Amino acid sequence: MEYTQLGRTGLKVSRLVLGTMNFGPQTDEPDSHAIMDAALDAGINFFDTANVYGWGENKGRTEEIIGNWFAQGGGRRDKVVLATKVYGNMGADGAAWPNHDKLSAVNIRRAVDASLKRLRTDHIDLYQFHHIDRDTSFDEIWQAIDVLVQQGKIVYAGSSNFPGYKIAQANETAARRGGTIGLVSEQCLYNLAERRAEMEVIPAAQEYGLGVIPWSPLNGGLLGGVIKKEVKGGRRATGRTAETLADPAGRARVQAYEDLLDKHGLEPGEAALAWLLTRPGVTGPIVGPRTAEQLTSALRAVELELSQEVLDGLDEIFPGPGPSPEAFAW
Repeated sequence: MEYTQLGRTGLKVSRLVLGTMNFGPQTDEPDSHAIMDAALDAGINFFDTANVYGWGENKGRTEEIIGNWFAQGGGRRDKVVLATKVYGNMGADGAAWPNHDKLSAVNIRRAVDASLKRLRTDHIDLYQFHHIDRDTSFDEIWQAIDVLVQQGKIVYAGSSNFPGYKIAQANETAARRGGTIGLVSEQCLYNLAERRAEMEVIPAAQEYGLGVIPWSPLNGGLLGGVIKKEVKGGRRATGRTAETLADPAGRARVQAYEDLLDKHGLEPGEAALAWLLTRPGVTGPIVGPRTAEQLTSALRAVELELSQEVLDGLDEIFPGPGPSPEAFAW
């Protein structure tokens, strides 16, 4: 496994991030524990979750599964850089009860304590804001974070799904206040088929020294060899992936992608991850395996070197938007 610094921090993290969103809804607890053991054995030390994972009536279940795994001992907690998130409503009855969501100081305090209890740990290494809160100032947010850092409950703060201007606003406010280093990472939607983050988000992250953690690196399975699997009678595409394949132009693009990689003897999912590892500013993509076999496939991407011919071909099939403002102006 390769390691890198998380943004401008001294924290060393693996170049693949273990995403846990499937733990609970898709993968039962024993299999989830087996995947985490396999990830740790392979050198993955960066685990990502969120307080709402488990979804619906089972919100918080994913954190509980991770906490039970930590409780098995064996140095599991000490070896893991643990990241979770706050924003979504965690009201016990599922209703949007006031102050049980978003980023008020009250909810941040409540949410941290609840996550620590479920995760069965005394601190969170990276506490991420799952979405922007248009109703709460960054002065209030950083005041709450400063207290939590002083209490030893969190170490770093990061963002997720932030536009570039909010990354700038957050860190300029932190710099003005002093006493906090501000955001150290941004977790954003970024993959070969969805490159809009290159316009504003990634440049802002680089300017302020944030590590970029792409989520949905296979674009919901679209980049994982979906047509090849369909031909072989495997799992059929659903949701947005199915909608893309139903469009002749979209299907032709995915087919060209799979044909290019097949020509070079590459597996689509592994190549999509390897491409992200070549991108400026990227710390490591989040891989969310449902099975141990999917984790094994993802691990091969770290050692995969894409030739310039392949990289050029991928850019031709999935061209990026270009930098801002030239992407939309002159």
